[in-house]
Order: sequence, then structure tokens, then C-alpha cells
Amino acid sequence: MVDPLADLDIDVQSFDIPRLVSVYPDKSGHRWWTKAWFNNSEKGEAAIEIERRLAIKFINDNIEKDEWLEEYFPKQMEVYHNAIEQTREQILNQLNL
Repeated sequence: MVDPLADLDIDVQSFDIPRLVSVYPDKSGHRWWTKAWFNNSEKGEAAIEIERRLAIKFINDNIEKDEWLEEYFPKQMEVYHNAIEQTREQILNQLNL
């Protein structure tokens, strides 16, 4: 299937939903956590305990941000994908494609 938006000069980033993610240890450095913020939320999602080795892989850029978010925040990422798809459909409808 050919993407009908491929030849259009649309800044896709302006339609993206901000996603931030962090990993951090507790004070002793024994337990590690990940936390995410979607759409510039101040509070963010509840922190999730993770393995130290995975935190280090993420810190070293061995795991992509969206892959990480899909793993630890799947419901939020489903909402994200649905919102992006709805935006895409609205653009197509406005262009009568």
C-alpha cells in the first residue's frame, strides 16, 4: 500500500504526542524504576520497578524509547497510537484523499 501522505510537505512532528521516559535508582542503588510522561503531563504515570540490567541498557541507548514504552506502558501507548491514527485520518479527510 502506498502512503498517500508520503509526497505531502507536512511536519509530522507537529502532530506527534510528547512522550518522556526516565529510569532511576532508589537511594541505595539496589532498586530501579521507570516513569513516563505522556502529552506533557506534570504528574506522569505511576513508576514501575525494573531490573537494573534493563535500566542500564536503556541508559546506554540499547533500547529505543518507544520500544521501552510499549513494554512498560502498553495501555498508554495504545492510546498514543490511536490518537496518531485519528490525526492521520483527519488529515486525509481534510485533503479529500
